[in-house]
Amino acid sequence: MRRTLALIALAAGISALGASPAGAITGNYQQDFAHSYVGLVAFYDAAGNFTHRCSGSLIAPSVFLTAGHCTDATTGATQARIWFEQDAGVGYDPATGTPAPSGYPDSGGVTSHTLYNYGFANFAGFPDTHDVGLVILDQPIGQSNYAAQFTSFPALASAGSLDGLAKKRGQQDVTFTVSGYGLSLLNPVKLVSFRERLTATEKLNNLRNSLTDGFNVQTSASPGNGRGGTCSGDSGGPLLYSSTDVIVAVNSFGLNSNCRGNDFMYRVDRQVVLDWILAHAPAGERGLIRVVSL
Repeated sequence: MRRTLALIALAAGISALGASPAGAITGNYQQDFAHSYVGLVAFYDAAGNFTHRCSGSLIAPSVFLTAGHCTDATTGATQARIWFEQDAGVGYDPATGTPAPSGYPDSGGVTSHTLYNYGFANFAGFPDTHDVGLVILDQPIGQSNYAAQFTSFPALASAGSLDGLAKKRGQQDVTFTVSGYGLSLLNPVKLVSFRERLTATEKLNNLRNSLTDGFNVQTSASPGNGRGGTCSGDSGGPLLYSSTDVIVAVNSFGLNSNCRGNDFMYRVDRQVVLDWILAHAPAGERGLIRVVSL
């Protein structure tokens, strides 16, 4: 799920906003076998009914980082299941409900009954939407069938990393990598959803306009080809600095319902966000969450 933000009024700034969630990799994407820590997460209500899906990153043995609107209690979600196969959802038939070979969306993967939301409340307080969430696994990843693929975890960018990069290098030189399981095409007549992990390159557009203002980062597909970089289902997926495994933000929202144009990611390189993540991680894993300078 990824939010699409509809601009209701533009005057001396944004006076009203309407919201709905973020998606999948579009445009210059390719299959992603490199970021094995990026998972497809499905959410369910207390009765076990599927509510929605998102993407995210495992940053410690039990700590899965995603978007706050994915873990928001108003969605009805109280539990989750995460798959880390590159083709996690391939083979699922929504018409018949036949699961994918991985078990998606009914079985397999790893489970969670602990969801945290940093404070996302339908974009209240925009642009500081608090759009960060955590899914805490019931058992550490080392006790699952995925143990062999987790020899290390991605790092989080230290506080103010994006501010420093913009000043030092110039925005036109800053590129990022995105990864997620969302839609690859969305328009009034066609929807393409591979439900597999895809990746693409994006470039930095803005950090200080009315939509970002130090809380979000605005990016666009690179090379520019008129097509967006992410779409529905990519919500919570990582924005990685350059070609590194350092997360600077999580996929949050877009401006167009067809997933074209700019993408907006909620920044995790802020001390209050980093502190919140560490405070909600299991005590024994806090020292395993790496925070690095770029």
